[in-house]
Amino acid sequence: MSAGFERLRVDGYRRLKNLDLPLRPLNVLIGANGVGKTSVLEVFDLLAASADGRLESTLSRTGGISSLLTLDGQTDRIHFQLEQPAPDNVSIEYYICLSSAGIGYAIESEALIEQTHDQNNTSLHLIRSEHGQLTYYNTNNNISFSPNWPIKRGETALFQVPRMFNKQERFRQILAFPETIYHMLDVSPRAPVRLPQSIQPVKTPGTNGEYLLSCLYSIRENHPDRFAAIEDALRAVFPTFERLTLPLVATGSVTLAWKDKTLSKPIYPHQLSEGTLRFLWLTTLLQSPELPGVILIDEPEVSLHPEMLRLLADLMREASQYTQLIIATHSDRFVRFLDPDELVVCDLDETGSTIVQRASNLDIDAWMADYTLDQLWSMGVIGGRL
Repeated sequence: MSAGFERLRVDGYRRLKNLDLPLRPLNVLIGANGVGKTSVLEVFDLLAASADGRLESTLSRTGGISSLLTLDGQTDRIHFQLEQPAPDNVSIEYYICLSSAGIGYAIESEALIEQTHDQNNTSLHLIRSEHGQLTYYNTNNNISFSPNWPIKRGETALFQVPRMFNKQERFRQILAFPETIYHMLDVSPRAPVRLPQSIQPVKTPGTNGEYLLSCLYSIRENHPDRFAAIEDALRAVFPTFERLTLPLVATGSVTLAWKDKTLSKPIYPHQLSEGTLRFLWLTTLLQSPELPGVILIDEPEVSLHPEMLRLLADLMREASQYTQLIIATHSDRFVRFLDPDELVVCDLDETGSTIVQRASNLDIDAWMADYTLDQLWSMGVIGGRL
């Protein structure tokens, strides 16, 4: 995997109290409604926004920090910690604590630490911020200093790090992935995914398919092997599918033409089914050549025929070689096609807090000889049920 994180810890965010989640390239979260699966995706979205200079606007959009705090009346702070593996027995650890301050919030503390794991076990603060006192470590001359320029107190020190500081900036870029969570695709008659789209430089098809055609056009022109892989995936689930074309409909605008072997005329986006559009959108996303460090997908199974889910699992597994995938699902059929080390079971403890456990850490080897993962989930053997 080219980039990603190996552990997420959260304390004080809704039901995520003392959450400790080891991460792998592909992470599929299962569990009953209300156990915190979507909250894990929201935490990554919030951290991405904070690294991209959008913390204030994102908190405002969600109703402020008070709407995110654990509802036990015992905390007015949210603690986040992310760990990232690095070469040569070194890890990068990022900490941030947000606290309630009147009707707003404050960044109470923040740190980016390079940690060596050898006999010396040394730590180096690349960023340290405590109660308004901020220092950066310049790895070019090995000097710590306090910035002499204005600092935005509502945004993180990580976002405001000088861009020439390679280690800090590399971490920031991985965390500051621009897309939000991929939720259910809008496929209403006037949805962006059903209309002609302007050709523009993009890296993904967009969280609502608003760049799907531009993304397909770019992949076809610059990465024909990936475009062929998208068409192969479509043929695997739609036996009569022949090919995709992207005809120009006006200056700078393009549409999609779906050629079916049984029809004399192509099918256009406004005629395609919801499930077909969603599968095309997800397949294009997973085949995009310049994926961000992390991709968040909520309920990818929506509108998809069960037979599509096997191929979707394979596509996610392939994409996880290049990006880290964090998925939340309710689909037992989708779970059937996963490996135990890809599955994270979410439950609530006696205090109502989220607890997580990877299925590969459960004692299920004997069960797996006779049952599939989805059957074990339905039977309650691995948890994650009401």
